[in-house]
Amino acid sequence: MKTQTRAVVIGGGIAGCSTLYHLTQEGWTDVVLVERDELTSGTTWHSAAQVTNFGMNQTMVGLKSHSIALYQELRDDLDYPVQYNHGDGGIRLANTEAQMDGYRHFASMARGMGVEFEVIDAAECARRHPLISTDNLLGGLWDGNDGDIDPASLCQALARRARKAGAEVYRQTNVTGLTQHKDDSWTVHTNKGDIDCEVVVNACGYRVNEVGAMMGVHHPVASMEHQYFVTDEIPGIVAAGHRMPLLRCPISDYYCRQEKNGLLLGFYEQDCKTWGMDGISPDFSNDLCPDDLDRITDVLEGAFARMPALTEVGIKNVVNGPITYTIDGAPLVGPIPGKRNAFCIIGLRAGLGEGGGHGWLLAQQIVHGEACYDTWVIDPRRFTGHGNVELTALKAIEDYQNEFRFHFPHEHRPAGRPIKTTPLTPVLAAEGAEFTVVNGWERAEYFKPAPDFAVTHGFHFDEAFDVVAAEVAAVQSAAGLAEVNGFNRIEIDGPDAHAFLDHVICGRVPRKPGKVGLGYLLNDHGCVKGEATIANIPGGPVWFGSAAAAEWHDMDWLEAHADGFDVSLRSLTNDHTILVLAGPKARDVLSAVSRGDWSKAAFPWLSVRRAFVGIAPAVVMSVSFSGELAYEIHVPNNQLYAAYLALRAAGDAHGLRLFGARAVESMRMEKGYLHWKADLITEFDPFETGLDRFVKMDKTFVGKAGLEARQARGVSRRLVSLRIDSTTTPAHPGASVMQDGAVVGTVTSGDWGHRVGMNLAYAFVQPEHSEQGTEFTVDILGHDVGAQVIAPGPYDPQTTHPRS
Repeated sequence: MKTQTRAVVIGGGIAGCSTLYHLTQEGWTDVVLVERDELTSGTTWHSAAQVTNFGMNQTMVGLKSHSIALYQELRDDLDYPVQYNHGDGGIRLANTEAQMDGYRHFASMARGMGVEFEVIDAAECARRHPLISTDNLLGGLWDGNDGDIDPASLCQALARRARKAGAEVYRQTNVTGLTQHKDDSWTVHTNKGDIDCEVVVNACGYRVNEVGAMMGVHHPVASMEHQYFVTDEIPGIVAAGHRMPLLRCPISDYYCRQEKNGLLLGFYEQDCKTWGMDGISPDFSNDLCPDDLDRITDVLEGAFARMPALTEVGIKNVVNGPITYTIDGAPLVGPIPGKRNAFCIIGLRAGLGEGGGHGWLLAQQIVHGEACYDTWVIDPRRFTGHGNVELTALKAIEDYQNEFRFHFPHEHRPAGRPIKTTPLTPVLAAEGAEFTVVNGWERAEYFKPAPDFAVTHGFHFDEAFDVVAAEVAAVQSAAGLAEVNGFNRIEIDGPDAHAFLDHVICGRVPRKPGKVGLGYLLNDHGCVKGEATIANIPGGPVWFGSAAAAEWHDMDWLEAHADGFDVSLRSLTNDHTILVLAGPKARDVLSAVSRGDWSKAAFPWLSVRRAFVGIAPAVVMSVSFSGELAYEIHVPNNQLYAAYLALRAAGDAHGLRLFGARAVESMRMEKGYLHWKADLITEFDPFETGLDRFVKMDKTFVGKAGLEARQARGVSRRLVSLRIDSTTTPAHPGASVMQDGAVVGTVTSGDWGHRVGMNLAYAFVQPEHSEQGTEFTVDILGHDVGAQVIAPGPYDPQTTHPRS
C-alpha cells in the first residue's frame, strides 16, 4: 500500500468511485481510494438505481446530464460493458394545476441546459404507461432520458478506469483516524498503515459522521429506512412489447420501474423511520434492515388504485435499507467547512442517478478550485451551526415524506422550526409576521392583515401581492422598519486589515474612518465569488458584511487568503442583528431616538458611526438596499428589543410601518441590486455581471490573472434587466429567455416592482442580445411571454433618494 499520495478518497460506493475516476480525468492520477469492506457494500448495493435528468435547478440538471452521458459511454465499453437501461422514459404525475405549473417551469429551466422535458396530459400519461389509471390525474412531466443502471457494475467500471489511469483502490482497509498537519496536509490512519496526502475526501455514505468525527466536524446527514419490493411477472408488461417507463407519483408517494417482466416499487410512507441515530454496528455491511411492510400500507393502497395490475401479482423479494438525507434533501458536495484540503461527497439520497455528476463537479473543485457550474446548491457550507443531529433528522423525515412534492415559491415547510431566532421573533409574530427562513433564521416575510390570512402556494403572484405593495408604499412615502437577522458580519482587525481587503477585493477599498463601500471578491478564474459591504468603524476595526447564507463560505475564503497578513478575523454574525429603518422620514425617526447630528451634511450616504438608539448601543450605517433614504442599525442581540421599542415609539409620529423580506425583494429589483447566489454566481465575471465600476485593473487582487484571461477570450453572457409583459406571473429563476425559438439566456431573479408598476426580471443573455430595447419572449410556465431589455434600476435611476 502507498504511504504517500495526492488525495485519499474514503468510501467505495458510487460517491467514492465517481470522485476517484473524475480526479484522474482532471489530471490527478496519483490518488487512492480506501474502502472498509468491498466496493458498493454500503447503500449503493441495494439502490433502486434510477437515472433521471430531472432536477430542481440548472446545476442539478447539468450534473445529471453528465451522469447520463458517462453511463452511456460505460454501457458501450466493449471491454467492460455496464448494464444500463437508458431511454425507457419516465413520468412524474400531477393531480393539481399548481403541480403542472411546476413541471412547466422545470421544463423551461431544463431547456436552458439543453434538456427537453415534455408536459403531457392524463390521457397521454396512460398511453405511454398502459398500466396506470387516469383517475384523479391531470397529467405529468415526461423525461425521455429516464432509465436505470446496475449499481455494482457501474462502480466497478469507474474503479477500473481510475486504476487504468494510475489510481489505486484498497479494499478491506478501515480508516481509524485522520491527522491534519500545520501545512494543511493530512495523514490517513488505517488498519494497514498510514497514508500521507494533500487532500482527503469523505465519501462514506451512512458512515459519514464516523469519519467526520475523526476530523472534528459534524455533517448534517441522517439516514432513513427505505423499502421497495419486486413483483412477479405482470402480464401487461409482457403484452406491451416494450419496457415500461419509470413512474414517480407525488399523489400516492411511490415510484416504480420495470425489473425483468415485473415491477420494482419503492415507497415514501408518511410513517417513516430514521436509522442509525444512536450509532451503526461495525458489522453492518452488505446488509439490510428488517422488512416492515405494515408501515407502507397506506402508500400501497394508493399504488394499487393507480396501477390495478398490482393487486393480481405476488411479491418476489423485499428490500429495506438505509439511504441518506440532508436538511434540504440535496447532497453535500464540496469543501468541508472550517477545514483546509478536506472535501466531502455525502448525503446522496439519489446517489446512483446523480453520482457521476457529483463526482465530476467535486473533482473540478479539488483540482481547479471551482467547477464549471456554480455549486452553491450542493455546497456543504450552505448549512451552518444550526445543522445539528435533531434538526437534520426532522428535516430528513419531512423531505422523505415529500419526496416527489417539490417546494413552491415562498413555501417554507414547518419541520425543525424555529431553529434560529432573535429577541424580536415573538414580538414580530405578535405583530402578524409571516416568516421565511434564511440560513435557519426566522425572518419576517410580510405582515398579515388578519390572523387567518394565508396564501395559496403556486407559481403566480399570490394573495400577499397587495400586502407587500402596501409595505413598499409605506417605505416610499413615510418610513418602514424591518429586522434583517443572520447578516454575515466579520470583524477584521490588525495593522494589515486594509491591505488584506485590498488583496481580496477587486475594486477600491474604503480606507477613511467612518466610510462604507461595496466590494466584490473573485475566485482564481476571475469570476464572482462574493459581495461584501466594507465599513470602517470610527476608532475601531473594519466590518465585512455579506449575505446571511455566506456565513461559513466567506469566513473560509477570507481565512484561506489571510496568510502573510497581520490580521485577525472574528465572526459577529450571531451576536448582532440589523434593524433597517428606511423611507423619507427615516432621518426624523432616527433623530428622535439618537443623540447627535444625523443631517445629510453630518452623516451622508455611505457613512458609519457608533451611536445609541434609545439606550441600546449600535453601529449605524447610511446604506440602502431599498433605494430610499435608509439606515442599517446594527445592535447587539441582548439589547435589540430596547432599540426596537425606541424606534417603534418614535415612528408613530411619522407613519412608520413594519415591512418584510418580500418588500425588500421587490424594491431591490427596482434598483438593479443583485442577490448573492441568485444573480452573483461563479459562472460569470464582474464585467459580465455588470459590475465594471467595482473593478480596478490597475491594482493586484485575487483572481486578476483569471479575469485578464477571460477578458482576452471575450464576454460569454451579460446580465440584463427585463420588463416582463405579464401582470399575473413573475419570471422564476431558471426560466428560459427565447428568441426565434432558440434559448438565448436564463432568468436569475424576478418579481413585481410596486413603485414602478413593472414585472421585472434579471437574466444572463448572450451578449449580442443585451442591448436596451432588445425584445424576447420568456418561457413562463409553458407560455411565451413578451419581455424587453430595459436600463437597470428603473426606480430613481440617479439614486437621489438614499443621498437625500
